[in-house]
Amino acid sequence: MTKKMTFDWHLRLRMAERGMFQTSDLVKPLAERGIVLSREQIYRMVTTPPQRLSMDVFAALCDILDCAANDLIEIKVASATVAKASGTKPAPPARRSTIRRPELS
Repeated sequence: MTKKMTFDWHLRLRMAERGMFQTSDLVKPLAERGIVLSREQIYRMVTTPPQRLSMDVFAALCDILDCAANDLIEIKVASATVAKASGTKPAPPARRSTIRRPELS
């Protein structure tokens, strides 16, 4: 059985709750905590859920927004647990191709 996990990223919501409506509002507070990111990097972090995020950046965001980690990220199960059907045969192994060159005359 497998479980697929996903998450919701609530950075924009937490920013709005604190009156921060522009992504550039994070530039100075992050820099004050030793995190130097470009405006473009901050924009991507705010507008799309990050797949990789430094723990230093995550901790700084929690401090800036005065929130806990689970206020920024909400872990969810993306799909129900799926059991493999019994009695099914595994796929046969892939077969390597053979390239034959015509003989030179």
